[in-house]
Amino acid sequence: MRSSTMANPGANKVRRLHVSRRIGGRPHEGRLVAGALVLPCALGRAGITHDKREGDGATPAGRWRLLYFYLRKPAQLQATWRVTRKDDIWCDDARSFLYNRPLRPPSRLSHEEMWRKDSLYDVVGVMDYNITPRVRGRGSAIFFHIATEELGPTAGCVALRAQDMARLLPMLGRGAEIVVG
Repeated sequence: MRSSTMANPGANKVRRLHVSRRIGGRPHEGRLVAGALVLPCALGRAGITHDKREGDGATPAGRWRLLYFYLRKPAQLQATWRVTRKDDIWCDDARSFLYNRPLRPPSRLSHEEMWRKDSLYDVVGVMDYNITPRVRGRGSAIFFHIATEELGPTAGCVALRAQDMARLLPMLGRGAEIVVG
């Protein structure tokens, strides 16, 4: 894992992102507030929930630290990050003790491909939802990533358009968190 070095790390950096449903919008339409910056975002197709279950299509409410990032290309980012490899995968198999963890292939377990053909995982922030402790069936692979241009629903993640993610990343301070709900 890497972290960029700066002369004054953390100075004037955003450490808390607030995410909520867009008033009057569909369940997956949200907004993300980072300091003075307000951006439209995509949420899970079922909106926000306080009772997350694997496969329910909802984004879990709560306060989640951004643990680290997977990046397709190196970038100036204060948070810890690493370059995504073509064989990176993430276990979403609720029957496995490896549930909600990064894996190395080959694997017969159900999993997410971290190197996608579309650009949605070019930037992936791993949110600490259901990481410690891990509870099987309570939701896995809850990420902060790139959205489709039309901000289509996610499977439970929080997502920004690529140009908005590019604006936000340099502003993020080490130890940033996302508050959903």
